[in-house]
Amino acid sequence: MTNDAETIADLSRNAEAALAAVERLASNDATDEVPDETAQRLLLAGVRLFARKIDCEHRTISPMPQSATLNATEVAVTVTELMRAADLNMFDLAMWSGRARPGESS
Repeated sequence: MTNDAETIADLSRNAEAALAAVERLASNDATDEVPDETAQRLLLAGVRLFARKIDCEHRTISPMPQSATLNATEVAVTVTELMRAADLNMFDLAMWSGRARPGESS
């Protein structure tokens, strides 16, 4: 049985490896060979971890490493599909985006 420190180290290594693999596949236009469930599980893991860090640690962090960039299409497609999956609409999103962020004064 692994302890939390080992699990965190494994997660960090696996995240780096997954990002590198996705970037290689994308540069070779080979993402169509990746099973849909693989993409779904990676996104699910990232969303759950990120949301938990924000909500449970009561702080705000950037959604991406400093050196990373996303284009508008990547963000819009992902946000739109996440909203559909959670049965949210733009009004719901506006309410959430208006809530105070940890560490900010209202």
